[in-house]
Amino acid sequence: MPTTSKAALIAAISVLCTPAFAQDSGYSWQPDRPINIIVPWSAGGSTDQVTRVVAPILEEALGVEVVVVNQPGASGSIGTQAALDAERDGYTWTANAIANNATYAITGLLQDTSIEDYHIYLSVANVPVVSVNTDSPYQTFDDLLEGMRSGDVTVGTAGINSSGGMALAAIKEGFGEEFPGARMITYDGGNPAVIATASGEVVATTQLAVEQAEMIRAGRLRALTVLSDRELVIGDTPPIPPVTDFDPDFHVAPDYFGIFIPVGAPQEVYDTMDQVWADHVMDSEAVRTYASSNGAVFAPSYGEDALDAAMPVVIGEACARVTRGEAVVDPSELGITCP
Repeated sequence: MPTTSKAALIAAISVLCTPAFAQDSGYSWQPDRPINIIVPWSAGGSTDQVTRVVAPILEEALGVEVVVVNQPGASGSIGTQAALDAERDGYTWTANAIANNATYAITGLLQDTSIEDYHIYLSVANVPVVSVNTDSPYQTFDDLLEGMRSGDVTVGTAGINSSGGMALAAIKEGFGEEFPGARMITYDGGNPAVIATASGEVVATTQLAVEQAEMIRAGRLRALTVLSDRELVIGDTPPIPPVTDFDPDFHVAPDYFGIFIPVGAPQEVYDTMDQVWADHVMDSEAVRTYASSNGAVFAPSYGEDALDAAMPVVIGEACARVTRGEAVVDPSELGITCP
């Protein structure tokens, strides 16, 4: 069977979910103009992908256009700040990994913000994969670790606060080594970082599986390990071994992705979105298909259930910032207690 490209898959899903505009949605909030979702990363990355799958579902439910706007920069903090600065009328949202929104203030990228500034709507959970260019001499994760100890291994990520940047930091922390031979090269999003690895511009990447899936299926990346406690299968490629095969004590926690609506909008906005998420996203075949095709976990939730599901990764990332000396604000000031 020919391999279906990620772009084609998402386009097909979008066609299936084409909205009927200017209709009465039947919900308490009746938006009368387009809704903007700011994705604070470049097109093609993990946040962008799943947001473009969910947006047509929301369009069909609400009866207005839902526009995905890419505004990358500063590890996602520029676009996130733009969403927070917008008028709180319910028409400007943002999308991201929840660990990012919860830790921007801790690292000083944003001021006076926390996850409590949003109503939360999650769709999938993602895990990072460590991959190298197929021309790389590194055949196994152990080989790469040795190269990171003594060689010159450039690692492409979307920045220190991206999933890839946090994954690289987690590897250093989990294995208890600084790995002086590893140099992080940052890009405006996960997709450019993955493309740079596939082209040989950098040696490796630690971005998410969903961002690498197409290149792995096409044989342009060699996946060495997944930061999970179970193997990952992407299409008909060989299973990717879990990082716990190399270190049984390595702490893993999936990162949850979704849409975040800043607080301060009329209550009917959140009441409507709660119902839309329950009616159209919780059992969405489009989101389920995207997840199963790209190495993600189908995990929709909203409200308190979403926060409860995501708190392990929020706590883990926030407290890791302290351990790594990256925190300029103590997590306790944001209501996060480190173990």
